[in-house]
Amino acid sequence: MFEEPEWADEAPAGTGFRPVAPRPPPAAASQIKGSKHRQLLATLRALEAASLPQQPPSLPSSDSEEDVVERKKKRPKKASSASTSIEVKKRKRCQKQGPPGSEYEEKEVERKKKCLKGVFNANDSAKEQKRKKKCQKQVPSSPTQHLDDDNQTGPKAWKSSTTSDLSKPSPGTTSNPPQTLSRKQWRNRQKNKRRHKNKFRPPQPLDQAPATAPTEEAEMPPAPSPDNHEDRAGALRARMAQRLDGARFRYLNEQLYSKPSSAAQRLFQEDPEAFLLYHRGFQSQVKKWPLQPVDHIARDLRQRPASLVVADFGCGDCRLASSIRNTVHCFDLASLDPRVTVCDMAQVPLEDESVDVAVFCLSLMGTNIRDFLEEANRVLKQGGLLKVAEVSSRFEDVRTFLGAVTKLGFKVISKDLTNSHFFLFDFEKTGPPRVGPKAQLTGLKLQPCLYKRR
Repeated sequence: MFEEPEWADEAPAGTGFRPVAPRPPPAAASQIKGSKHRQLLATLRALEAASLPQQPPSLPSSDSEEDVVERKKKRPKKASSASTSIEVKKRKRCQKQGPPGSEYEEKEVERKKKCLKGVFNANDSAKEQKRKKKCQKQVPSSPTQHLDDDNQTGPKAWKSSTTSDLSKPSPGTTSNPPQTLSRKQWRNRQKNKRRHKNKFRPPQPLDQAPATAPTEEAEMPPAPSPDNHEDRAGALRARMAQRLDGARFRYLNEQLYSKPSSAAQRLFQEDPEAFLLYHRGFQSQVKKWPLQPVDHIARDLRQRPASLVVADFGCGDCRLASSIRNTVHCFDLASLDPRVTVCDMAQVPLEDESVDVAVFCLSLMGTNIRDFLEEANRVLKQGGLLKVAEVSSRFEDVRTFLGAVTKLGFKVISKDLTNSHFFLFDFEKTGPPRVGPKAQLTGLKLQPCLYKRR
């Protein structure tokens, strides 16, 4: 079938044939040629048998365009799994390595087992990763995040909480469209979170301070010294004494307005300190007024001649006498100044028609106001000036009051009702009273000025 070419003996090196020994004699040469020929035939048949299921590897340069297109079509676009890609690589390796043998088959079986294990491991790892992701979605956030969410307040925290709650669907429910929370629902949710957080927090003793508190807060204040105790006790005593003085002032004020002047005089004679207490409380009340009436009267008298003699009924601390240059006769139920004459204002130690000006500055107290005004009429000169200043809340009807005063021998010159705390009236003496002592004057009954407890 095959004939040995004549140039077999002369084949150069590198052609794939072994060099031939020197030519033997012709008889021996024919035998050698026959045996070699048989050997070559056997090897060629073995090669043909081995190469029948395989395709000879083709170089990339010798491939035609059709083969390239067919290979691209046969090549899978995306490997469905890791096993298919591994099998394709193994087949290519097998084609390159040659005919299968016993050792090759054993290695191939081992490789298949390893590949199958790798595929199973890859599938298991992918499944584990998916499970971990699902668990991370289902597991709630850490407690620190809950604390941060609880600490946040205001509209920003409300927006963040609503978005976080809506972005995390429950594991057993289907995905529903997002629902916005109202402000009341958000507050209730925050309250529930705080209750749940405090429910499992261990109670701290009152003696122990929190460990995270700053050093300034953790430092205990110094133990109070005896001086501090004394100061506190002194302040407490002063506060209690002030309250007691206020209560006594209200009691004395009520007694002065509800009893005649003779009874008030006996009260202050029996308890001289009571008048001092009353005067101190009265001054504390008058200081709150925007303008004191005694200052208004003093300003008016300074515009008049200094030769006018003034009688101050209910002078108190003689403030009017200290503010003007006129001669002032000071009368009151008790003395706070050496210039004061202690007496009942219904009976002052002055002669008839001896003064030019009579002043009642917040002193028409008691139930016998008519006696005070009749006494002022007695000591005033004809055409003398009567000045009255009283608390505005005492007057129920100003017109009736003015009418009652005119019946006692006076004429209204001026009135000032603009002030919110007191009213001012100026009267001129026209003569003696026009009514008898038994005639009733309802306009002279003024309301008592009582101070409420504060």
